[in-house]
Amino acid sequence: MLWTIAVVLIALWLLGLVTGYTMGSFIHILLVVAIIVVLVNVIQGRRR
Repeated sequence: MLWTIAVVLIALWLLGLVTGYTMGSFIHILLVVAIIVVLVNVIQGRRR
């Protein structure tokens, strides 16, 4: 589920870069949040 959300956010981020809509900054913020969540998940997974 987490990977699906990350892929969707990356796709929307790339779409925002290409189209240049005003939602681009919001998508950038969502992408950063998704990357942080994935990194935390990977780090916690290694500790277990």
